Amino acid sequence: MRITLIISSFGAGGAERAMSVMANYWAEHDAQVTLITMASDGHDFYTLLPSVRRIGLGVLSPSKTLHERVWNNINRMRVLRRTVIHSEPDVVISFGDTTNVTTLLAMWGKSCPIIICEQIDPRKYSIGRAWDLLRQAFYVRATALVVVSQAMATEWAPGIMPPDRIHIIPNPVYVTPDTQERRRKSETAEHTIVAMGRLVHQKGFDLLLEAFKQCSSRFPHWSLVILGEGHERCALESLVTTLKLQGRVKFIGLVEDPPAVLRGADLFVMSSRFEGFPLSLIEAMACGLPVISTDCPTGPSEIIRDGIDGVLVPVDDVGALARAIDALCGDTAERRRLAAEAVKVVDRFGVAQVMAHWNRLCSTVALQKPGEVASRSLFL
Repeated sequence: MRITLIISSFGAGGAERAMSVMANYWAEHDAQVTLITMASDGHDFYTLLPSVRRIGLGVLSPSKTLHERVWNNINRMRVLRRTVIHSEPDVVISFGDTTNVTTLLAMWGKSCPIIICEQIDPRKYSIGRAWDLLRQAFYVRATALVVVSQAMATEWAPGIMPPDRIHIIPNPVYVTPDTQERRRKSETAEHTIVAMGRLVHQKGFDLLLEAFKQCSSRFPHWSLVILGEGHERCALESLVTTLKLQGRVKFIGLVEDPPAVLRGADLFVMSSRFEGFPLSLIEAMACGLPVISTDCPTGPSEIIRDGIDGVLVPVDDVGALARAIDALCGDTAERRRLAAEAVKVVDRFGVAQVMAHWNRLCSTVALQKPGEVASRSLFL
């Protein structure tokens, strides 16, 4: 099968991570994979197998005027259309709101099946009025819409796509053999809470800092490490100073091997205000970490079984988040119990399990005639 994947850029991020896992999986299983980004290919964060054909279009030029904006969008569609057609795909898969719209417009009139994927709850994240209207008008032209959570499928997607063309496929977590090997620490050793994500309002790191402040005096041997970059870094560093947490909180930026950091930690906390299907949370659980997460409208409650393999707390509730952190920092036995259950997340969201869903969908849309369902698979 020839599969063409499209995404805006290939920097650090959950959607990009998921696409890298998918591309490499299909390449390992003898598919011909082309990965196209609107951005150039000079600053990729994730590694692709040599057999994956990587194309960076370099068409994300900033627009200063309305005329430039219109021209740049037309140019993106023209260049993307030519490149996709040249890849001769059996199926095209696009990730991410505006990229999905651009792909559908670029491939207008072509018969190639197009699967679009939404990674973040659209009810919580506006892409601008014009793009929202275009999404509403053109998503229905896709062959299938993939959403990453049950809530998105039942509460948002039916307003934009017929139910029989909506598919729930979570993001896959890639686990290496040594991922779950964690080191044990004595009670008097230094302990670490780790959090990971883009330093933006969505991720709620300000809430996490406030909650950690409430616990910090009781647990002087605990520190907080935050992985990721974003435009709120300076504001968050200022908040650390305001809360007098200097020396207790570290921002370590982007990390090429997050599991290496996770394996040395004692607790993972996700404080997001909204999500899609957070890979960072699944990855932390796969690494054998006890986890605490805000109960966003989509994502965490479909990953964590509250009280069994993690802890869910209300969104935007600093007090509840602080109490959950306090309870687990002070209870080694409970952390170990949750961690032992957390690793089983791989049984639900491992690469083999998730990619089986993608294989079935791709085979169906590539082989079926209008109104028919494929009777065989293109993946042998």
